[in-house]
Amino acid sequence: MENQDQLFSDSEYHVVVNHEDQYSIWPVGRKIPDGWRSSGFRGSKADCLKHIAEVWTDITPKSLRQSIVV
Repeated sequence: MENQDQLFSDSEYHVVVNHEDQYSIWPVGRKIPDGWRSSGFRGSKADCLKHIAEVWTDITPKSLRQSIVV
């Protein structure tokens, strides 16, 4: 039996983001879960993870960032 990494390794993914500006990837062709939306970037797993590393430079949740702004 294949594990999920092997099953989706050659698949195309969306980069998705939630209301807290947290990023993840989701396989193209599967319904994006409630609470998440496509960021507009799409590609291989490696390309998506590279994109996330470039754009998600502050992993602090949005609500926490907003509460500590002075």
